[in-house]
Amino acid sequence: MADENTKKVTNEISDVTGQFDARFVLWRQFCGDHNIPVDTLPSALTGDIKDKWEKLKDERLKKSDK
Repeated sequence: MADENTKKVTNEISDVTGQFDARFVLWRQFCGDHNIPVDTLPSALTGDIKDKWEKLKDERLKKSDK
């Protein structure tokens, strides 16, 4: 569980960050933690692993208010 000092990052790709965008970093970490090939698309996940990804994404990535 994130503590009060942990900031959420925006769910937007910046021209400045590119491959180091928070979504890509989070995805690569998730893949490593769950032995998923990093070239797998999140939409290809099923079952419990998909639920884990969605939960992690919702917790760690702040959606923009556009």
